Amino acid sequence: MPIPYLRKLTGKERSQQANRHLAFFLSFIAGAINAGGFLAVGQYTSHMSGIVSSMADHLALGSIGLMLAGLACLLSFLFGAMTSALLINWGRRQDLQAEYALPLMLEAGLLLLFGLLGGNLEGHKWLLVPMTVILLCYIMGLQNAIITKISKAEIRTTHITGMVTDIGIELGKLIYWNKMKTGDRQLDVIADRAKLRLLITLVGLFFSGGLIGAMGFKHIGFIATAMLAAILTCLAIVPVLDDFLKFRRKA
Repeated sequence: MPIPYLRKLTGKERSQQANRHLAFFLSFIAGAINAGGFLAVGQYTSHMSGIVSSMADHLALGSIGLMLAGLACLLSFLFGAMTSALLINWGRRQDLQAEYALPLMLEAGLLLLFGLLGGNLEGHKWLLVPMTVILLCYIMGLQNAIITKISKAEIRTTHITGMVTDIGIELGKLIYWNKMKTGDRQLDVIADRAKLRLLITLVGLFFSGGLIGAMGFKHIGFIATAMLAAILTCLAIVPVLDDFLKFRRKA
């Protein structure tokens, strides 16, 4: 990918097009991590609705240990989002070009750590499986907060419930028949076709990422995380190098 494109994609100066394109990449990666992670540890880690519901179920059934495990996942996702906000706001205060790239670089490193942990799961399942689940939840929280802050909460990438809901709303608008001709366009029901295309693309990329991630884990194992980490590093490296060169010139 050309350097100017990567600079716009994850750099400080934002545009709607850059936000959308970054969301495309991150939605694909989220799908791959979620589906591949399920094959690795037997649990989806990108959506907290199911985890919170399972916590309530386990508490009702008296399974306190499982309830606490769910709470650990929830808190890990929360801390991931907090970390992303801290890094972005710190980068902004330091006037860094890489304020949004820093969490992506951290995510890339954590994905490699996930791969290393996964390679030893068979020998130490009792310890490494819970650690791996918590790590994946942290990664998902970290990533979701990045695009949420960039897009001012208009786009999410790690879970698609809200996106599918919005697709349904826009489709409902699209097929609505404005029979009454009032002469007032504000009363007409008009679908946001651009938003609809964006949402369908994001859901499709999440699915595609899930398919490729699952196939990668099935056929080559945890080494598949290296590909995802490489993509994230490629997305984030240009603003990071820009800041490095700027500080080197000042020194």
